[in-house]
Amino acid sequence: MAKRILNTDPQRSAMMGRVRQRDTAAELSVRRILRARGYGYRVCVSSLPGKPDIVLTRYHTAIFVNGCFWHGHAGCPRATVPKTHARFWKQKIAANRARDAKVKTELEELGWNVLTVWECELGDVDKLAERLTESPMLAASVLLQRKGSAGNA
Repeated sequence: MAKRILNTDPQRSAMMGRVRQRDTAAELSVRRILRARGYGYRVCVSSLPGKPDIVLTRYHTAIFVNGCFWHGHAGCPRATVPKTHARFWKQKIAANRARDAKVKTELEELGWNVLTVWECELGDVDKLAERLTESPMLAASVLLQRKGSAGNA
């Protein structure tokens, strides 16, 4: 099946070409929060399904930092469908969401905890920091880690 090429105006094409895939402002913000709280992490681990944005190896936790538009964040005002080529965008965003769900399932089947941080959550950094560091998955992993290291001392 031949790939369909959309006719886009040069301005739109230039804008889309500047969209980053890694080291986005949102990812950097999440990394700063984690680093400030003493968490070590790896970035874009290609050996894991979906190549998570941030991986807390010690806590067996993968974090995806998703843009609300690109990943169709339900109920978010940033997750609008453009008026031009609406069918294309609906299909693209639906495919992104399906891929996200598949990757999450694959990681969970491998025993990984999966957290998703949405771009719109970055407006309240304190609330996001609390969610990240006090999430049940991460908290349970931290407790297990502490119990394991206490037994080795």
